[in-house]
Amino acid sequence: MADSDIRDIPLTTIDGASTTLADYGDGAVMVVNVASRCGLTPQYEKLERLQEEYADRGFTVVGFPCNQFLGQEPGSAEEIKEFCSTTYGVTFPLMEKTRVNGRHKHPLYASLHQVPDAEGKAGRVAWNFEKFLIAPDGTVTRFRPSTQPDAPEVIAAIEQALPAQ
Repeated sequence: MADSDIRDIPLTTIDGASTTLADYGDGAVMVVNVASRCGLTPQYEKLERLQEEYADRGFTVVGFPCNQFLGQEPGSAEEIKEFCSTTYGVTFPLMEKTRVNGRHKHPLYASLHQVPDAEGKAGRVAWNFEKFLIAPDGTVTRFRPSTQPDAPEVIAAIEQALPAQ
């Protein structure tokens, strides 16, 4: 699938509505597979800060709850929404629980698997909180789970992807 088509892949929100990444505007989108019971779960706070800081410039974080890594996202849609809202004040959109690896992975993640990280390694999502920044021109930058959302390289990539103020 061409990068330019990535924004048109059908998705389902956590509330069951049909959507695509294109529905979140033509700015930059950060796709993140998230989990509520992971050592990296505090990244929600930094992701929300990015959302608040850059939303007015056309940036959106989109969270994809995933239960494929040691069952660290076991909750229902309602439980996930409540946890994200009450614990971290999450306002960015969440999708339905999504498979990011394996034979039945979501088509979005099948496309994202082709994107190499900074070391040139593509393939499977390593763990919860792997981040993919999709620029308006379709360029995708991959950040592995241990890279914090507010790391200098992430901020630089977001700034480069968004129009100058």
